[in-house]
Amino acid sequence: MTSKEFFNDKFARFYLHEVLIKDHYRTQSFFMSMTMNKHLFRDKYVLDLGSGTGILSLFAAKAGAKHVFAVECSHMAELSKEVIRKNKKDKVITVIHDKIENISKLPLGIDKVDVIVCDWLGHCLLHESMIPSLIYSRNKWLKPGGLIFPDKSSLYICAIEDNQYNENTTNWWRNVYGFDMTCMHEISLAEPTINFVDPDKVVTNACLLQELDMDTMKASDLNFSAPFYLKCLQYDKVQAFLIYFDVEFSKCHTPIAFSTSPDSPYTHWKQTIFYLKKPLSVQEGEEIHGVVSMKQNPLNKNLHITIDVEFAGQYSLLTDTLHYKMS
Repeated sequence: MTSKEFFNDKFARFYLHEVLIKDHYRTQSFFMSMTMNKHLFRDKYVLDLGSGTGILSLFAAKAGAKHVFAVECSHMAELSKEVIRKNKKDKVITVIHDKIENISKLPLGIDKVDVIVCDWLGHCLLHESMIPSLIYSRNKWLKPGGLIFPDKSSLYICAIEDNQYNENTTNWWRNVYGFDMTCMHEISLAEPTINFVDPDKVVTNACLLQELDMDTMKASDLNFSAPFYLKCLQYDKVQAFLIYFDVEFSKCHTPIAFSTSPDSPYTHWKQTIFYLKKPLSVQEGEEIHGVVSMKQNPLNKNLHITIDVEFAGQYSLLTDTLHYKMS
């Protein structure tokens, strides 16, 4: 791979794949879903969509797959061939260096596969996710009654306090070497923050926004609006909303699942934080309600999020429409 190819090929960058593999909670869930359910993979044809280093293909081969088609559009595909050869699985795994949408036929004369394995999850679940390609692959290559690993996910919202952010960011911009740069802070609010949040920062219950089922998901389902109702659990400040997701491998004999919530083990997805313009003072039992809307940009992978929020508490009032973009 040339330096130019490396620069222009984001998903060929090694650190991205290293982060994925070193995410033990995520990778172990994939490993267990396959190796603890060998009856679902034994003598089956498997499509690994977005195969990267080939680690999930190796899991499928270990679980007894008859053959695995590892599809990877980035130049990481070439390195994964070496990984697969080194582990003596090149007779079982075929790497296809291309976009799934460009493939007109699979090797070995195979028309359909029994299982699709794909890490289709993005930050905030939908940002830079592989769901459109997964839907395409399911419709074109998966047998009727075939399996998708993982197949289900649920998206949640809650509210958090983050006084440290207010001190480090809001107040900091007021005096930058003697200059008032608060307008920079106002612009930065439109960019959600990806970070770990301590569970003791959560001020409300969590509310389910959306459930995704890859067996029935349509491309149009990527754009949605969902109402939320949050009850405050204590007297506190609310500086932001937080969105996280749960994932399920529901077809396993013993279902396997993991969560990206603040009180779950760390994952590379972390949590997605949407800061308010001004903090709210809330009392126990008060309710924050509104609507979250997510829309994919058809020209790129930008995710536009709008949060319509209403709050009428003892010490704070808010009716506003907040706009965010993940790019």
